[in-house]
Amino acid sequence: MAVLSSQDRQRISTGLQRSAGIFGGVPNVLKSDLLAAVNATDDWIDSNAAAFNSALPATFRTNASQAQKTVLFCAVALGRVSFALLRLVFGEVD
Repeated sequence: MAVLSSQDRQRISTGLQRSAGIFGGVPNVLKSDLLAAVNATDDWIDSNAAAFNSALPATFRTNASQAQKTVLFCAVALGRVSFALLRLVFGEVD
């Protein structure tokens, strides 16, 4: 998957700012700092996509679409933060 457009990166940054209840405020971080963090995260995902793909079991790697692999990554990352947050995005997971 391609890196996000500048507009989409801004939308994510704005969304995180508005979802303080979920994301929580980050002390001493300006809006520009948050946008820079979104940019760095998107760049890191792009730079490390091959390593992530290689880490997946062969059967999944060869049969899942790029979108499915991305959703898998997101689900695991959200689960690391909070299963309540994971449920908000994906619905019931139990």
